[in-house]
Amino acid sequence: MLPAKDDLTICFAHVAYQLQTRFEARNTGLRSFEVRGPDELARRIGEADVLVVSGMWKNELLDKATKLKYIQSIGSGVDQFAQDKLRARGVRLANAQGVNSRAVAEHAMALMLALMRRLPEARDNQGKHHWRAMIGDLSRREDELSSKTLVIIGLGTIGNRLAKLAKAFDMRVIGLRRDPAIGRGHADEVHAIGVLKSYLPQADFVALTCPLTKETQGLIDAQALRAMKPSAFLVNVARGRCVDEGALVQALVEKRIAGAGIDVTQEEPLAASSPLWDMAHVLVTPHTAGETRGYEDTILDYLAENLGRLWRGETKLHNEIV
Repeated sequence: MLPAKDDLTICFAHVAYQLQTRFEARNTGLRSFEVRGPDELARRIGEADVLVVSGMWKNELLDKATKLKYIQSIGSGVDQFAQDKLRARGVRLANAQGVNSRAVAEHAMALMLALMRRLPEARDNQGKHHWRAMIGDLSRREDELSSKTLVIIGLGTIGNRLAKLAKAFDMRVIGLRRDPAIGRGHADEVHAIGVLKSYLPQADFVALTCPLTKETQGLIDAQALRAMKPSAFLVNVARGRCVDEGALVQALVEKRIAGAGIDVTQEEPLAASSPLWDMAHVLVTPHTAGETRGYEDTILDYLAENLGRLWRGETKLHNEIV
């Protein structure tokens, strides 16, 4: 049972987001505090009835979270939360699915455009004050997205939004989802994720927009990469562990695929020793696909909605996980 408003304490835990500042601007009268690092969170989690957190969460914190009743995840991914343990402790969990679907889809589109138009190379040349000559080799020249085939793995809110954007560029879109019966949305066709390798040889771009599950962990492995065309690009705005990173590095070194746009990696931050940093045909962004200037306020809207539901005694949360 959630404490009454006068007795409730909310903890906002994030290294950068301005959740506490934006929350105070709402003048809710609710007690809250913020922490900026895992050590501080471990020290103070015992004060919290409600925790707003994502990447800073560790399941061992549960032993110290004696008052905790509800976790609002800042992100859509919830693989970091031990759901069985939360359920056993009576801690509710909701995620932020949909909060950044437009932003992530736009980021995936931006990565595709950047790779196709060779923008990372252009930026590097700008830094060197080098005006590159036109390219005679057709296989190395900039190209356009029109008529290219995009395979989207995960046709949820983000994947379907990406499909809509891709159709505006006159691309052919093949969507893969756990249950094709749900519908194809903006894709030209939709199939089960299990038949992925049948469609990889058709793809000019393969984009991951799926959650991390047992089915999607390591989904893009060495075999999948071998099935892709040498001219194809991989774009990952899902989770790093959806891709076998070692196999990807090897495929990129051997030029078995044309390149990759990566917003997520197996371990974050990406190790300084990773070969991915120095590959000219790879564009790495630091897990920023979902970042927007209005992110905090949307999260707080989700939080307010779920607090209201809990105080009213409703059993279902918005974006309920546990």
